[in-house]
Amino acid sequence: VDFGRKQAKQSALAKLAMGGSRASLSPSQTPLSSSPDLNGNGLKAPSYDLDYSSLKNDVQPPPSSHPQDGLLPPPAVPVMQHALRSMNDISATYPLRDRVPFAASDTPPNLRSVVSTAPNSPRVVPKRQNSASATPRVRGHATTLNVPGMTRSRASPDGRIPDRDVAAKMVIIMVGLPARGKSYITKKLQRYLSWMQHNSRIFNVGNRRRVAAGAPGTYHHNGVKSVYSPPSNTTLDPPSAAAEILLNGNPAPNAQSSSEPVEFDLNGADPHDPNVDQSANFFDPNNETASKIREQVALDTLDELLDYLLHGKGSVGILDATNSTIHRRQLLVDRIKARDDRLGILFIESICHDKDLLEANMRLKLSGPDYKDKDPIKSLEDFKKRVEAYASAYEPIGQYEEDHDMQYIQMIDVGRKVIQHRLRGFLSGGISSYLTTFNLAARQIWLTRHGQSVDNSLGRLGGDSELTPQGQQYALDLHDFITMKRKAWLIDQTDKIAQSSFPPLPGDHTPPYPEVNQELDDKNFCVWTSMLKRSVQTADYFEADEEYDVKNWEMLNELNAGLFEGMTYEQIARDYPGEYEKRSKDKLHYVYPGVGGEGYLQIIARLRDMVREIERITDHILIVGHRSVCRVLMAYFMELQREDIADLDVPLGMLYAIEPKPYGIDFHAYRYNPERRSFDELPNYKPRKTLDRSA
Repeated sequence: VDFGRKQAKQSALAKLAMGGSRASLSPSQTPLSSSPDLNGNGLKAPSYDLDYSSLKNDVQPPPSSHPQDGLLPPPAVPVMQHALRSMNDISATYPLRDRVPFAASDTPPNLRSVVSTAPNSPRVVPKRQNSASATPRVRGHATTLNVPGMTRSRASPDGRIPDRDVAAKMVIIMVGLPARGKSYITKKLQRYLSWMQHNSRIFNVGNRRRVAAGAPGTYHHNGVKSVYSPPSNTTLDPPSAAAEILLNGNPAPNAQSSSEPVEFDLNGADPHDPNVDQSANFFDPNNETASKIREQVALDTLDELLDYLLHGKGSVGILDATNSTIHRRQLLVDRIKARDDRLGILFIESICHDKDLLEANMRLKLSGPDYKDKDPIKSLEDFKKRVEAYASAYEPIGQYEEDHDMQYIQMIDVGRKVIQHRLRGFLSGGISSYLTTFNLAARQIWLTRHGQSVDNSLGRLGGDSELTPQGQQYALDLHDFITMKRKAWLIDQTDKIAQSSFPPLPGDHTPPYPEVNQELDDKNFCVWTSMLKRSVQTADYFEADEEYDVKNWEMLNELNAGLFEGMTYEQIARDYPGEYEKRSKDKLHYVYPGVGGEGYLQIIARLRDMVREIERITDHILIVGHRSVCRVLMAYFMELQREDIADLDVPLGMLYAIEPKPYGIDFHAYRYNPERRSFDELPNYKPRKTLDRSA
């Protein structure tokens, strides 16, 4: 019993010392001095005004009192001196962010005696490991599938990637020579990820490069202030000055009053001035000054991307640049791992062998910011020199990345062939699946709601009612109008190909499709409906026409209102005011109560595969959907903001035409005119929010 008391006292003393409570022992505590200790280590432990009289006879009990001969209980004071020195050494050597937290214990392992019988304090097991009272976990959290609207957890109630799951976030690094479609891929990929409700953003190095290498006096008024910016009195070499000061929004010493970047003039620039020259000379690997500027701009852009992922609300950041050498790619990887080595990294390389595709991409580049409004002949010549400069040092993704276990996807001719390596995680897999659907075929995508149904006329939600006579008339006139527009489209495309020129002539701003040298035929035309009567009946006249292929899709069904199916909004507001108000405040995340009830996030999830199919096929499509379905599909093609999806105005009688282009889409809107039994085009139509608060 006496021995147990001795051990308990020693354990309590060790706990006070090692638990960070040294300051509470006595106000007369002194700091460590530089005088040598007994072991000659140059440090002396702090002294405490403690009364050791009660312990002096307990520190070294007689050997006969030990359960095992030759083993001593832990000596308290000398060992604590050594432990305290070790703790201070560790604190000075490693910053807080590099130390892994460990669970507290009564006695540190190096102070425990193999013969100690003193019990530890009882351990209270937390209810959850991730609760505020829990012992910090050493291992990371699981990074399983996150699908907004289809998964839910305490950390992520809406299914998005939670901020704490850094390992589930991703940096996408584009790779490839100019005019290989990198920006086209990044824009489509970012649009898809945002539509899937993953916070994503593109960080374009070229946009920053145009400012960082601009003329003297250039001021980047929209630049993001870098945490790595040097003090104002620091003297920088020219490349760093261009990349750091101009890029980050601080005016150069000789900055002019203008806040707009000086526009680069290809036809009048001095080819020997590296601060102004952004022609092919700027991209020459032998131009050391320009190379340093380009490298620094790339790193600063990457830092902004990492801030977005680590300190903002981002889940995916896309770095859009050439990144055409192994050195540059490894530099980026090292920078990412230095910030947080848990982040996922995916390289996407775009390679083009198709001459027609290259021609279309070059035509796009000539209308871009580097060559806008410049002489097309000189621009084309300069751009080809730029490509040659990059190609001279280009190192495709391959063995080096595989040897270093890096994830990558190689896209050849924008989806004609796809190679992937070591893809890990749900985001990488989903991105790969989406990229395989890409095609640049000329086609039209038509979108409309069904004709008026019986439930529509009564204001009821959901149901499976048939068309009214007005709805049947709409179905007939829709068939006739689409048939007319289908023929007109073929004639229009044939004329555009015949009139196209390369290089483009002044005033020619329409890039051709990659299939400019191919024969355009009368494409197949698919008509897709839901499995509800009002949608199927709207396509009856297409079904009877052999020129159309009709298919019914369950995933195109209207949003299920659950308990409120068959009710009007007025009835819901009267009988369920709480649910009505909840939906009004947040329609995007609201889910109807009752069996089968859905919300907009569920509609997005079930339309994911349909969007991929729309991207894959080269035929024309007419989708006869419902209000929620049309809203979600319009949001994808029109790149609408998240908060606009559930309130988009898509009334009965509206018909939308979407024509994918190499640079985006052409969009046209038509309104049904029952008196003319046709559709009137609405010039300059822009999607807008509905005025009906309950719809």
